[in-house]
Amino acid sequence: MLSVHTSPLHQPGTGDAGGMNVYMVELSRALAEQGVAVDLFTRCRGEGVPRLVDLEPGVRVRHLHAGPRRPLPKEAMPDLVLPFSLALLKEERGYDLVHSHYWLSGQAGRIASFGWGIPLVHTAHTLALVKNAHLADGDTPEPELRIRGERRIVGDADRLIANTGDEAEALRSLYGAAPLRTEVVRPGVDLRTFGPGSERDGRAAARARLGLPADAFVPLYAGRIQPLKGPDILVRAVAELLWMAPDLRRRLLVPVIGGHSGASREGTVWRLAAELGVDDVLKACPPVPQERLADWYRAADVLVVPSRSESFGLVALEAQACGTPVLASAVGGLPTAVWDGVSGLLVRGHDPVDYARRLLWLARHPRARVSMGEAAVRHAQGMSWRTSATRTIDVYQDALAGALRVGQGRRHAPAPSASLSWRNEKAVARV
Repeated sequence: MLSVHTSPLHQPGTGDAGGMNVYMVELSRALAEQGVAVDLFTRCRGEGVPRLVDLEPGVRVRHLHAGPRRPLPKEAMPDLVLPFSLALLKEERGYDLVHSHYWLSGQAGRIASFGWGIPLVHTAHTLALVKNAHLADGDTPEPELRIRGERRIVGDADRLIANTGDEAEALRSLYGAAPLRTEVVRPGVDLRTFGPGSERDGRAAARARLGLPADAFVPLYAGRIQPLKGPDILVRAVAELLWMAPDLRRRLLVPVIGGHSGASREGTVWRLAAELGVDDVLKACPPVPQERLADWYRAADVLVVPSRSESFGLVALEAQACGTPVLASAVGGLPTAVWDGVSGLLVRGHDPVDYARRLLWLARHPRARVSMGEAAVRHAQGMSWRTSATRTIDVYQDALAGALRVGQGRRHAPAPSASLSWRNEKAVARV
């Protein structure tokens, strides 16, 4: 697997790390449990991390020297794709296929696929044309360079993995992806980490550990602070909520967990909160490890996901697994992640008033929140990473069976092994 611009080891919610980082780690672990060995290649940023990190049996993170050994903005990454690819090609051979994540890695994946003569499987995670169609006011559109790069990847990849049917349709309608080479594999949730807890270790215990008032109404935001994720919509919704129900201020607490990312300017959200007079009910919190994040989900009354664009929305699935309903925008994969009216509520459009009305309804109907939370657990339990890995292996096997390379008119060189299994076999299937 390839991840040029962000490491699987980075803390989600910081810099460019987010759901994709969780996706790569959890999918790799689930693949390893089913017998597929995975090497995750990323760029060395000079952070004192060993060149090779054993994440767990069957999963390794490998750092390549490409460009300056320091953190760089994502905008500088296109210039490092070629050095990254050349460093990758110098590594040992013997991989069965390459699976790239995000368009930058897809460019490197194209080179590795041709150089090694193995199939390329690509997961976009986000698409420039979709993002550009849902920009916030003043946000910077994705460049033409990325759009051209995504078109090349879509044309060259043996298989494309989309998170949802909507994403698969966007790949087909906007990028001309071949339907027979486009597969839908829904992401999962780590049910060992994210769960409702026991009767004695549920919401009350989580609030006690986090120092939150037991009687507070707690809408939670968890994600990167950037325009595409819509934190400004949440702030404006909180202002509308308090205008509708001023008495709610004494028990309203809105934790915002995440770091600034991309085009987001440091402090913009907090300045908006101060201008609207709601900074007293917002609580800024840094990104936290998954185990701690599970506590925040359990402590919350509702998770708010007001994204303008979202390929899937893993946080929505994680919160539901913890028994917390979700209030989310009806975009991208969120209608798949959230069962509208059962495990949460979906909002069409981005009007803060619509969010405020639903927040007020949730605040005034605690029994409905409990009922939705119970349904949310059942809904999330139907989406495991094990299932995602099984479907992904099917996609890998189809690619290994000899999918025709677009434009080459020939099949890939035979894969080094006939089956995707590393346990108890001399032949090792490797990604």
